[in-house]
Amino acid sequence: MLSSLKSLNLLLMFLLELAVYVAVVLWGVAVGDGWPVEVALGVGAPVVMMTAWALFGSPRAAHPARGAWRVVLEVLWFGAGAAALAASGRPRWAVAFAGACLVNAALRRLWRQ
Repeated sequence: MLSSLKSLNLLLMFLLELAVYVAVVLWGVAVGDGWPVEVALGVGAPVVMMTAWALFGSPRAAHPARGAWRVVLEVLWFGAGAAALAASGRPRWAVAFAGACLVNAALRRLWRQ
């Protein structure tokens, strides 16, 4: 049973990671003034986020963040997702997203994932 819960928690982390991209796209479209800016922000911001995650956060990262740096990376990463949701006019989603991230992080720390 615990093994299944641990697997579900890792799946949740992956889905939350993907949700950050969606949140950043929503932000780009919401704050853009006209479609060229919306497209530029809606595409450019996720590309910047993907690059950062590929370099520092993914399991196959070129320069994986470890220890305290990993905690900082995750706070910035998931915080950016929550901030993007709030800035795009979705404060309730931002709170729900932040809550899910906190529960997920607490369980990962508890289970040493």
